[in-house]
Amino acid sequence: MIIALLLVAAGITLLVVGGEVMLRGAVRLATLWRLSPAVIGLTVVAAGTSIPELAVSGAAAMQGSTDIAMANVVGSNIFNIAFILGLCAIIRPFAVEGNTLRLEYPVLLLMTLFGLVIAQDLMISRLDALLCIAFYVGFTAYVVRLVRGQATANELEQFDAETQALLVMETPPTLLPSLGLVAGGTVLLAFGAQLTVQGASDLARLWGWSERVIGLTIVSMGTGLPEVVASLVSSLRGRSDMAIGNVIGSNLFNILMVVGITASIAPLPVSAALVSNDMLWMLGITLLLFPLLWTGWRVNRVEGALLLAVYGLYLALLLQQA
Repeated sequence: MIIALLLVAAGITLLVVGGEVMLRGAVRLATLWRLSPAVIGLTVVAAGTSIPELAVSGAAAMQGSTDIAMANVVGSNIFNIAFILGLCAIIRPFAVEGNTLRLEYPVLLLMTLFGLVIAQDLMISRLDALLCIAFYVGFTAYVVRLVRGQATANELEQFDAETQALLVMETPPTLLPSLGLVAGGTVLLAFGAQLTVQGASDLARLWGWSERVIGLTIVSMGTGLPEVVASLVSSLRGRSDMAIGNVIGSNLFNILMVVGITASIAPLPVSAALVSNDMLWMLGITLLLFPLLWTGWRVNRVEGALLLAVYGLYLALLLQQA
């Protein structure tokens, strides 16, 4: 068991480091291509924290651990909303600004429902996958166009701060080092994903847990670490408003791109328990977010505690099934 735990720990460490290295390289490349901070924030940075989920789900699907592949996505989305936003609200209540409530949240809710619909036949087909990818690309293109014309001064400042925080260099970025960061990050992600999936599969056998439960707990929490770090750092720096944007962007990427890319390689089976239980929890927790955001356009400490309590209840019920 110790070896399996070490594999998971080492794998998650490589995923977090690899994702960060790859993200920094991608931001440098985007800067070289003269993309604005707003565009970089909405595309590269928004997807960056979900790269570990993509690496793990892809590796799990290719190794035949399809329950881990889908459970990782569902578990990460539940974890992001209930745990990360709850924790951030307790540390520092945050306001909801810009297009978050008017555009991004409704799209997340709609796509969460779409994910549940396409999983009803217990299989994500290649056609489903292509639809997911098309929705994500189309939505991102629309938001980039919208923000270019309607972004508030605060939003533009936020995008610029996110981009500069990832550059952190004295000289302008150059091509070869930037490509080297992307390549190095990719290698770390590949090794990290393999170790994580192998260790998680071993733990499932040793503990008598299903791969679904392992994916919904240990794996999803591990791959969610970049979102935890990004959101907590924002809260501690007094930029709690960025937490909700990070979570919504990450959840959209998980549902559409992680599932889409994984299932486009090969049709992805979905367990009946995941559809009848966990995906309903994912939808319910996403719905719960609406009244919390709508009341004063902010999430306070009491509402944050409620989100954490809901996550604790979900875990308690889930582990009873393990």
